[in-house]
Amino acid sequence: MSKNYRAELTGVFGDPVDDNPTGVVEEAGFQAAGLNYRYLTIRITDGELESAMAAVRALHMKGINLTMPHKVKVLPLLDELSKAASIIGAVNTVIQKDGRLYGENTDGKGFLKALMDNQASPQDKVITILGAGGAARAIAVECALAGAKHIHVVNRTPEKGRELAALILEKTPASADFLPWTGSFSIPKDTDILIQATNIGLAPDVKGIPDLDFDSITPDMAASDVVFNPPDTPFLKEAAKRGAKTINGLGMLVNQAALNFTLWTDTEAPYDVMYNALKKEFEEN
Repeated sequence: MSKNYRAELTGVFGDPVDDNPTGVVEEAGFQAAGLNYRYLTIRITDGELESAMAAVRALHMKGINLTMPHKVKVLPLLDELSKAASIIGAVNTVIQKDGRLYGENTDGKGFLKALMDNQASPQDKVITILGAGGAARAIAVECALAGAKHIHVVNRTPEKGRELAALILEKTPASADFLPWTGSFSIPKDTDILIQATNIGLAPDVKGIPDLDFDSITPDMAASDVVFNPPDTPFLKEAAKRGAKTINGLGMLVNQAALNFTLWTDTEAPYDVMYNALKKEFEEN
């Protein structure tokens, strides 16, 4: 067989996208698995998405990740959605097979696997989620589909919080309610898993911390943060002081990348290699 000089293409579309580290993780995985794949980090502005998705087809790309502002606007440009992506109403991963574009959302799936890896299954648990944006929406839906008993949605904007609670009630087996985030919020006593799903504490705002009554966190709770840079956020440090089991955002990000890897390559992802690549990237920065 003659040598193949053509690499299979994957990547991410977004704006801003320059600080997105996913390429480091995926490229490390491709190299470790001996796959001739490339991951391209591409700036696509708000009005360029339709032509960019046409390019995904024309270039026979294996798939693409989508970040802001494209996760919702891509929906009419796809041929099919997964169940979770349809409920969430947003897509962060596209897979191309036989000329068709299939939309998936690995945000919540990556987070869910991180919980499971840390023996914090949402099955029959009460979850309190801080935030109602894209990450919170994906995580809440996946936890509900994985058997969560009840989800408290805590948000400063009532409309978004009520919308997410209503979505859970209508589209999943879980029950849900909205709790307004006013002042120093006290975590409901029935909480089993507390999820910080806002960007508070994300670099460069590394000292940012949610306005909470941290003494309402108990040792019976698991506390998880979606922020991955830095991994050990002020929120997690305060939760650990109260005896809570803590789960940082690195696992969520690497699990997302591993899921993408498998969806695009039909190959099991080398998780440890990918995790270490991300960890090293943040240590060097």
